[in-house]
Amino acid sequence: MLFNRHGQVFVGERLDNPGAWQMPQGGIDEDEDPDVAVFREMEEEIGSRDARIIAAMDGWLTYDIPEKTAKKLWDGKYRGQRQKWIALEFLGDDSDIDLKAFKHPEFSRWKWVPLSDLLDYVVPFKRDIYRRVIEEFTPLAKRFSGKKGR
Repeated sequence: MLFNRHGQVFVGERLDNPGAWQMPQGGIDEDEDPDVAVFREMEEEIGSRDARIIAAMDGWLTYDIPEKTAKKLWDGKYRGQRQKWIALEFLGDDSDIDLKAFKHPEFSRWKWVPLSDLLDYVVPFKRDIYRRVIEEFTPLAKRFSGKKGR
């Protein structure tokens, strides 16, 4: 979960599934530390790694991908995901975000949304995961309300 200086959360519209919005997420390579993977994935997906880790969930969350979606997007190769959620504060400017920085972009467009609106953007099969992440990281968003802009 990437927060801007106002406590809003980054969401991107998936290039391979127009209308489907999500927070950046990505794979962790074998033997890769999640704290390292989060910056690699962030740079691959939004073109910047200008952030700092502010929290991480202790455990891992899992969800199943609906069969129809898995077949459509990944030829049935993946049935679900196991995720480690990390909260970051974005330290850059919006102009630092470049969705086309890497050869295979994931998002077609992006925006910052209030944490309270996040569930309005997520696909139904990810809502339970997002609820748990929101619950975990809501206290962090409240910290930003007292910050002055840079």
